[in-house]
Amino acid sequence: MEIILKEDIIGLGFKNDIVNVKSGYGRNYLIPQGKGVIASPSAKKILAENLKQQAHKIAAQKAAAEEKAAQISGVALEIAAKVSATGQLYGSVGAAQVAEELAKLGKEVDRKIITMKDAKKLGDYVALVHFHKEVTVEVPVKVVAENAAELKAAADAEAAIKAAADAKKAAADEAEAAEAAAEAEALEAIDAPEAPAEA
Repeated sequence: MEIILKEDIIGLGFKNDIVNVKSGYGRNYLIPQGKGVIASPSAKKILAENLKQQAHKIAAQKAAAEEKAAQISGVALEIAAKVSATGQLYGSVGAAQVAEELAKLGKEVDRKIITMKDAKKLGDYVALVHFHKEVTVEVPVKVVAENAAELKAAADAEAAIKAAADAKKAAADEAEAAEAAAEAEALEAIDAPEAPAEA
């Protein structure tokens, strides 16, 4: 069914867009929540008339969106997260954390206009900030380990324990080899025929 959106819904469309949705989603969610109306021919005519009258207002909104976008273009975020020894995050990093980091930089952005695939591992990601239908900014996000020092210490300790265990095993193997050699020598001495005594 065709719906005219009454507000921006990230992933679906922006205010005044005509979108195709499943009937159940439209009837049971969008219309009752006041987020959209059925796109009947009369509703489309009213929308066209409203858009014509609001053209200058829409241009102003786009200009404001471009201004906001200019403020955060070029910003790259580094988000520290707790990580297990295997490099897996405890939880994930998503739009909410991106909004928090932007706020720390003095750039207030509503997390609802940010889309980002949830980061569950360390690495580089991209968050999209949708200021306007035609204005989207890509923000590079690097997820780093918050407890990097602890992880390194744990890895170093584990390596030291392994090295000690390897050294102990090598010493034990060497001792075993020496014992086996001594045993073989003793057996050889027993089995060797006695030299005849000279007259």
